[in-house]
Amino acid sequence: METSRVIKMKAVLEEAKIHKPKPRGNTTKLEVPSFMKKMGNKVKIGMVNIDEDDVSEWKLHGETIQIHFERVSENFKWEHLFPEWIDEEEELEGPSCPEIPMPDFKAYETMDVIVAKLPCKFPEKLWKREVFRLQIHLVAANLAVKKGKRDRSWKTKVVFWSRCRPMLELFRCDELVRQEGDWWLYEPQMWRLEQKVSLPIGSCRLALPLWGKGIDEAYDVSKIQNNERTKRREAYVTVLHSSESYVCGAIALVQSLRKTGTKRDLILLLDKSISQPKREALAAAGWNIRLIKRIRNPLAKKYSYNEYNYSKFRLWQLTDYDKIIFIDSDIIVLRNLDVLFQFPEMTATGNDIWIFNSGIMVIEPSNCTFKILMDHRKDIISYNGGDQGFLNEVFVWWHRLPRRVNFLKNFWANTTLEASVKNELFGADPPKVYSIHYLGLKPWNCYRDYDCNWNIGDQRVYASDVAHRTWWKFHDGMDENLQKFCGLTKNRKIELDWDRMMARKNRFNDKHWKINITDSRRKNLI
Repeated sequence: METSRVIKMKAVLEEAKIHKPKPRGNTTKLEVPSFMKKMGNKVKIGMVNIDEDDVSEWKLHGETIQIHFERVSENFKWEHLFPEWIDEEEELEGPSCPEIPMPDFKAYETMDVIVAKLPCKFPEKLWKREVFRLQIHLVAANLAVKKGKRDRSWKTKVVFWSRCRPMLELFRCDELVRQEGDWWLYEPQMWRLEQKVSLPIGSCRLALPLWGKGIDEAYDVSKIQNNERTKRREAYVTVLHSSESYVCGAIALVQSLRKTGTKRDLILLLDKSISQPKREALAAAGWNIRLIKRIRNPLAKKYSYNEYNYSKFRLWQLTDYDKIIFIDSDIIVLRNLDVLFQFPEMTATGNDIWIFNSGIMVIEPSNCTFKILMDHRKDIISYNGGDQGFLNEVFVWWHRLPRRVNFLKNFWANTTLEASVKNELFGADPPKVYSIHYLGLKPWNCYRDYDCNWNIGDQRVYASDVAHRTWWKFHDGMDENLQKFCGLTKNRKIELDWDRMMARKNRFNDKHWKINITDSRRKNLI
């Protein structure tokens, strides 16, 4: 698998074309935006992807410098940068990425401003995932970092010409100083941009390598530490809305975070659907609670599971923090995750094709990012109807964490080998994974005796008695006053017994339906 991918990468690179100025024919005169006048008339202007345009008016403001680089081949596709699978454990040749050609930066002197023309193929399908578009962003970003003149605030001027907004992932909307028609003037913080261009160009390589081959070796954060000069405000955050079904999960999550020894703030966003007794329990468990108004997905059907899951957008309103790590409330954390605060938005684990999993995400709160999310609720189509699909259409360029950071409880391959490897990781003591993400039916909604995902045909891919026992072992270490919020309701007991009966009727050969139920919660319903 790895060898064939390397061959394909080489083929892509061999077909790249030199991006040189073409003979001038019917050129387009590139008018100068008014904000350039404030920069004076002795400005050095680096020009990216503008060699086919008439820039005579720009020369009135100083020296224009054409930046030359190889344009990526049209055969270079997004999936080459964001493959569904990479060799994280380095069992074969290790993960690798194709190269996106860059200019010879040594050939250029310092520039006062970088100006780039961005391609925009909107509304074509996958227009945001055009590799040439990413290449222009990266050329501009690297030029700013390596050759951009910095002001007293350690910022450099970068200008884009495009009818589409430049990528939020590289050029934050907070750094947009002015927009004039199709012109976008940014003054990015160089320490942020330096870090982003130092990371892998796609999820084809891990942004955070595994901690050696073992679990006791601490990762050297100096490899990715940024050069920010002020102390940052950081927090772990989760969200509860619309029902109380995840209250037990949120209690277990915060208890697990505290057990890792983190000193970061622990913030819970919840709406009015969570009753006062449950709020008090959540606070007693360790959460600092903030009330929110939930956000409706306008494309969701009424009363559907995803009707209000855009409430997660409220995370971006936590602007009293510089960075937060969002964690879904169906996760327990087994090892300290503080190293993740060193990474930029958007950093996450892989999910499927070029998609990241939104169960654990590094986020940089921003009111203007929140506004962008809200403004596009009606026109961005989520592949799964939920927040994960939506966010993957906003943040298409993301940084891959090892899957052990957000280890999904699923068995898609449905093989004995997969079950053996994953169950060994789910049950390892000391832990070998950093968290377990309980997909499917949740442990607290099952009997303690076994994972109730075994009882339902299309849920069996999520079934693991080993992971189930790990969650209940953690539960039993919690205070008894918190455990009582993980009880069973009368309706849930009826559902569980029905599913057991149907599993017996279907004669599922694992025979979990035969297991005698000893869970005391069955007789002490809430």
